[in-house]
Amino acid sequence: MYGKLYSACLYGIDGVMIEVEVDLSNGIPQTHIVGLPDSAVREAVDRVRAAIKNCGYSFPLQRVTINLAPADLRKEGTAFDLAIALGLLTSSGQVVLPDNERLLIIGELSLDGALRPVSGVLPMVDLARRHGFHAVLVPEDNVPEAMLLDGITVYGLGHLNQLSPGGMRSNRSHDTKEVIVLESLSHLQRGQQPHNPFSPLAANVNRVSKPSENYSDVLGQRHIKRALTIAAAGMHNIMLIGPPGTGKTMLIRRLPTILPPLTSAESLEVTKIYSSASKFNPSETGLITERPFRAPHHTISGGGLVGGGSIPKPGEVSLAHRGVLFLDELPEFTRQVLEMLRQPLEEHRVTISRSKASFTFPAQFLLATSLNPCPCGFSGSEPPQPICTCSPFRIAQYREKLSGPLLDRIDMHVEVPRPTNWQNDATPLSSEQMRLEVEKAEQIQLHRYRNQGISRNSELSGGTLRRFAKLHPEAGLLLKSSFDALGLSMRAYDRILKLSRTIADLEGAPEIMAAHVAEAIQYRHLDKRAQDAIF
Repeated sequence: MYGKLYSACLYGIDGVMIEVEVDLSNGIPQTHIVGLPDSAVREAVDRVRAAIKNCGYSFPLQRVTINLAPADLRKEGTAFDLAIALGLLTSSGQVVLPDNERLLIIGELSLDGALRPVSGVLPMVDLARRHGFHAVLVPEDNVPEAMLLDGITVYGLGHLNQLSPGGMRSNRSHDTKEVIVLESLSHLQRGQQPHNPFSPLAANVNRVSKPSENYSDVLGQRHIKRALTIAAAGMHNIMLIGPPGTGKTMLIRRLPTILPPLTSAESLEVTKIYSSASKFNPSETGLITERPFRAPHHTISGGGLVGGGSIPKPGEVSLAHRGVLFLDELPEFTRQVLEMLRQPLEEHRVTISRSKASFTFPAQFLLATSLNPCPCGFSGSEPPQPICTCSPFRIAQYREKLSGPLLDRIDMHVEVPRPTNWQNDATPLSSEQMRLEVEKAEQIQLHRYRNQGISRNSELSGGTLRRFAKLHPEAGLLLKSSFDALGLSMRAYDRILKLSRTIADLEGAPEIMAAHVAEAIQYRHLDKRAQDAIF
């Protein structure tokens, strides 16, 4: 006898449809799973056998072959258990599933037949919805996550016994030839979101509570707040450089308070990443609507930063997708780890290749970093501040971890001096005021790039950059002279141009003027000596 059901697995952060084929034939009773299964999938035979027996069904005493197709794709995890069990029960004639709807089956079985939740349900359900499936059958604990998507019916199963509308079956005699014919799974149904392609997904979610931090907590430092507003408006990478205690970390940690919320498409994209990484609790937040903020410790490994493993999982750069990745005390990270940021910063994705597969994770984030000017932190300071005690060799050794190509990919290098006259700042600039400016610039960009497949100035490149970042003649002359005097690379030139476009958007200017270019160049602090020759 032959039967086929549908399940799914994760491939990177996306769901992949898997056909679970079951064939029963005469021969010595034995069970084989084929189709490149990993250890967890091969062990499903023992879990399924015990669950079927303990729920009062009969495990087929025949030669059983279970194929997971496509057979050339590596399968991992425990999400196939339920589909394999139902495939055996339907092929042996013990259960007849409804034939009036296409059903995707996901779930891990315990030995007594109870269903355990699995990770990555959201991308799998999204896959089923896009492939025209009518319903999904998932463990009860995964129902809240599955129901975040509209347009598909969600059935929750807590125990294999619940397949029978009559309830428990563990006391049934194994000699009984009763067949369970399920005309419908409505007794398992937990609900269906109404399908409305014109309503945003955000309408189905609970918004995360607003953070308590606010830029009004930071007295003074208005020029740094201006730089952070520009960075947030165009999603430009930013580096804050200054002695300890000037508020670098405090300023960057409040960056999420001025970022606009995720759009409905971005919200689903980010939530799928967190679901696949087992870092998502739908009962607390619903779909993620606030932009992520990730701040890994400087001891992080390369795999932890960009992703990795025998079957790769997303790293911090992907968990920060559409949000902020904060690297505090940048030179404390190893050079090898920092150099891994080059590809994500340039291509907005990470590709990890293994011998049998290649995985691509999205990684479009705002990189925010902070560092001291030297190991002791007081290079260039004057009394009454502490005097730097570092030798030129130690300073060079401290800074050598930051390569030129990496610094080229950071749009803004901003000096954060010790604040002065902060006592006189009676009305410090608040997050609400800064966010209004950011949202105004965001709307300009969304309208400008509505047919370009991008949404922020930082994503401009090539012909689109020349088309949308038009310079006033005076601005063009200033940028050309700065390029020659500073010895900029072409990448740095383009980043100054994109930064100028964002500054113009904040001012509501359709054309980039000389003042916008001048301000953008001033944020290249690491080229300050050459700047002093110009301004």
